[in-house]
Amino acid sequence: MGFVSFAGRVLFASVFLLSAYQEFNEFGVDGGPAAKALGPKFNLLMKHVSTHLGVVVPHVEMKHVVSATIFLKGLGGLLFIFSSSFGAYLLLLYLAFITPVVYDFYNYDMERPEFVQLFVKFAQNLALFGALLFFLGMKNSIPKRQPKKKVPKSKTN
Repeated sequence: MGFVSFAGRVLFASVFLLSAYQEFNEFGVDGGPAAKALGPKFNLLMKHVSTHLGVVVPHVEMKHVVSATIFLKGLGGLLFIFSSSFGAYLLLLYLAFITPVVYDFYNYDMERPEFVQLFVKFAQNLALFGALLFFLGMKNSIPKRQPKKKVPKSKTN
């Protein structure tokens, strides 16, 4: 069962690791295509936050946001492979941040084809989020191995 669990974690983490590797290779000086795709959606979210909360949100460079996502996916995926709870928490943080920003189906009408595509991707990321929560729940529910107590030997005379 140990090998099957390890193989499952490798396959699960490969989604994040391959994505981080691709974004790292395309990063360039300005953050690459990921920054160009994320920029308008991130700015729209920040505009919504500013108007609804009445707080001025500081400007953030997209290359810094993309580098943070690469870090979260890369380190989180590697640690998750070795059954680390911290790695799962890093991946949860990544998914919690990026899912509503990138897959903003709520900004489109239901009749538009973008709505369906974004909603499907949003649901897939929710499934990944749920799988990580399940992993953390199972990891915390398994009791730690207790060292065996030494039984004192009786003396025979």
